[in-house]
Amino acid sequence: MLTEPTIEKLRALKLPAFAAAWTAQQGDPAIGELTFDERLGLLVDAEVVHRDNARLTRLLRDAKLRYPNACVEDLDCTGSRGLERAVVRQLATCRWVKEHHSLIVVGPTGTGKTYLACAFAQQACRMGFRALYRRVTRLFEEMTLARADGTYGRLLDRLERIDVLVLDDWGLAPIPAASRQDLLEVIDDRSGTRSTVMTSQLPVRLWHDHIGDPTVADAICDRLLHSAHRIELRGPSRRKRDEPAEATT
Repeated sequence: MLTEPTIEKLRALKLPAFAAAWTAQQGDPAIGELTFDERLGLLVDAEVVHRDNARLTRLLRDAKLRYPNACVEDLDCTGSRGLERAVVRQLATCRWVKEHHSLIVVGPTGTGKTYLACAFAQQACRMGFRALYRRVTRLFEEMTLARADGTYGRLLDRLERIDVLVLDDWGLAPIPAASRQDLLEVIDDRSGTRSTVMTSQLPVRLWHDHIGDPTVADAICDRLLHSAHRIELRGPSRRKRDEPAEATT
């Protein structure tokens, strides 16, 4: 059999892992003990794993998570923290993403809100969903610039297509009138069609007053909090301890 022409054709068909696995099989004396179907299955499996890994790498790169290595398996689910293992297991299925629910994570500074949000966003990427991380203040800056350079509509379209949008550090600073409207546009576009994760030191009961404008606040809170899953983290700042990364965010 002419090996090189076959390898070139596999590469031309964009099957690099298939080609590499086939080359490895050619040099394995024990491969002759397998049937044709078994050998073909191994080749197909190699290509599928390669594509899955490449897609996950691309999704995580595009997500720009603050903690890209955060994962649900490493979460600290001690009872005193307010994070129950049963809740983590349920959210790890990403059913909330499939059903377009929101996730609200609140708690004092240093309790791990950002890490938790990134862990669930990373889990969504592992299941093939697109995610994007933004600090709320940075998002507002981007939207202000987009208004100025004429790309506002394109930015809204991009945000609308993201399966899981993580908005971190909500409620740290007063909201300008224009930013209130920007947030409403984003939340309204995603309501019932995509999932949004919000982290905040501000208790949910204070969100309405923080937004300022009662009409806009009603619209944002109704769309964002309806059918939202809520996690309230407790305890002192974990930054004060010499603990793993999960406990210090």
